[in-house]
Amino acid sequence: MANRIDAKFKLLIQNGEKVMIPFIMAGDPDINMTIDLVLAMEEAGADIIELGIPYSDPLADGVIIQESSSRALKKGAKISIIMKAVEEIRKKSNIPLIYLVYYNSIFKYGIDKFIKESSQVGVDGIIIPDLPIEERGDILKISDKYGVYLIPLVAPTSKERIKKIVENGKGFVYCVSTKGVTGIRDDIDTNVEEYMKMISQYTKLPKALGFGISSAEMAKKYKLYCEGIIVGSAIVKRIIDSTNKEETIKNVKYIVSQIKNVLK
Repeated sequence: MANRIDAKFKLLIQNGEKVMIPFIMAGDPDINMTIDLVLAMEEAGADIIELGIPYSDPLADGVIIQESSSRALKKGAKISIIMKAVEEIRKKSNIPLIYLVYYNSIFKYGIDKFIKESSQVGVDGIIIPDLPIEERGDILKISDKYGVYLIPLVAPTSKERIKKIVENGKGFVYCVSTKGVTGIRDDIDTNVEEYMKMISQYTKLPKALGFGISSAEMAKKYKLYCEGIIVGSAIVKRIIDSTNKEETIKNVKYIVSQIKNVLK
């Protein structure tokens, strides 16, 4: 079976649309809500969903996602529980799913075991923000073996390393928009047009822009330069600010639909 990520990008590019990729932390506010939120975001127009695996030292993340990770860990979210949640999601949805996971979590769980189980439950890709390219060979082989895409992640500071990073990449390139960590920003100080052109010199993979995009206005501005938009902190903030399940789902669906509307 073709990877769901490829199929989604192909379909939307043919239709002249951009891909909407929301991020939530698995297990925040609890694992049952994670299942409900994935289904709700799909209903609101999400095309691919990124699920964070909570970690105690998430170096790439700002305060909003760090706190989301802490809450999920306090609620007992573990990789085995998250795998079961994905199994439940797969009973109702065929939306492409990606794990964002730190290397130490995979290493501790067992690299082969983690990627094999990810494949078995229906995860299509993984992003490992702290995996150096010099050490990714084994993970690349294992992910190829099980058909789970290892999605390359580049940053404006990657520069001459971009060519190496995107080599053997699959699915899309996760393009970090700016220096620093995840978070809500009013604008991006990187020359996104120039940055995207630089990445395109080295790969034909679709490009998805993330880190700091917090509104439909920003998504509309930057969609011109990429094939997908990733939104994390702004969605997680809606979860934090909501007081009950109904309000959480309503608020998350609202921002996902607002952003998706400008990507059509």
